[in-house]
Amino acid sequence: MTSEQLGALLPLWTGIPFVGILLSIALLPIIAPRHWENHYSKVSLFWAALFAVPFLVVFRGTAAREILHIYLVDYVPFIILLWGLFTVSGGILLRGRLQGTPLMNTLLLALGTALASWMGTTGAAMLMIRPLLRANAARKRKKHVFIFLIFLVANIGGSLTPLGDPPLFLGFLHGVPFSWTFAVLPHMLLVAVILLVLHYLIDGYHYRREAGEVVSREKEEVLRLEGGHNVLYLAGILGAVLLSGVWRAGSFSVAGVEMETVDVARDLIIIAMGVLSLRTTRKHVRRDNNFTWHPIVEVGYLFAGIFMTILPVLAILRAGENGSLAFLINAVSRPAHYFWAAGGLSSFLDNAPTYLTFFNQALGRLQIPEASVGGILTGVLPDPSGGQFAAFLKAISVGAVFFGANTYIGNAPNFMVKSIAESHRVKMPSFFGYMAWSVGILIPLFALVTLVFFR
Repeated sequence: MTSEQLGALLPLWTGIPFVGILLSIALLPIIAPRHWENHYSKVSLFWAALFAVPFLVVFRGTAAREILHIYLVDYVPFIILLWGLFTVSGGILLRGRLQGTPLMNTLLLALGTALASWMGTTGAAMLMIRPLLRANAARKRKKHVFIFLIFLVANIGGSLTPLGDPPLFLGFLHGVPFSWTFAVLPHMLLVAVILLVLHYLIDGYHYRREAGEVVSREKEEVLRLEGGHNVLYLAGILGAVLLSGVWRAGSFSVAGVEMETVDVARDLIIIAMGVLSLRTTRKHVRRDNNFTWHPIVEVGYLFAGIFMTILPVLAILRAGENGSLAFLINAVSRPAHYFWAAGGLSSFLDNAPTYLTFFNQALGRLQIPEASVGGILTGVLPDPSGGQFAAFLKAISVGAVFFGANTYIGNAPNFMVKSIAESHRVKMPSFFGYMAWSVGILIPLFALVTLVFFR
């Protein structure tokens, strides 16, 4: 039984454990913070088992293969990449009189936004968070800086290349030319510029309120970088990710799960980069960065449960018109529909398979063979549907990337930013508290994007 066939059999209520783990992440830190801090791994295990046990009883071998597949092919590479970027970026320390003024914070966010498309949203977020933490160490009102870091660097900045965000990389693997995603530059600039201006105004308001309260930080003559050799390890990680998209090295099977040799090579390179960073970086650099393993451990436990409970939802989504979400798939017919449907699901689900679902749906609707995607998008192959497909794909790409900023779990680095900030005693908003920010700021912006680009 294939994943699509399984998705056609699963009812929508099999997603209840996924909703349960989301509500636990959202509510328990507020209702029972001490219990959550001590037992979040058990809560994650409970929801995972609530789905996995009956799933294995009913579907047996098929269920075991699907569970093994989502962990071997999706979860393990996901955690390895996060661990590698977290470890290497933790060895880069910027010392000096970097003050968290509204201008400085906005410039750092703009730099991170520009880097995100080239080193990935996760890499850029992990690189920029520690300079921002150090620059704002003496400030009391600063959580908004890290909320905008999630908006801009961890999501919207990754719109321009396949290196920026996983769904765009998936599109690259399915024939979308590497440089085609620059077509969404106007969309990205519109949202990024508005967000940077808005951040400057909000940060300026809080900065003025703190006038006279901010304690001077350590005074150093000049800015200097320690652990700069870790930039080479970051480049090694990005090179490994790009290699996995261009090198074809065959595959092998593990308990019925097809594994690509190049994916294993990529993961081994990333692990090697992380180990080299640990071995070659002086201990005081990580100590002065307040580096701890708690954020990556927390993300590892919580996403282990999320990946298990999200399995039926993704299977239903892959089933397309044959699954329980057929009403949604069938309702999507215009660029604006693709933008909001792909984006809305990407706010809570893995945005890579969401992107691929609507990518394939658009190809099927226009009867375009996947093999001709590159030629159509570059104008090499004339096709009366090519322009319409390009419009659909822009909407899918922008929706899958932008909407990941709507929740802490919408994109991999979001929760990492939250966890690292909290480990530095930044009081980040709760799950729903964060959504109050994203709904209040991002949804009106996405409505503007719809009016400007997807009418």
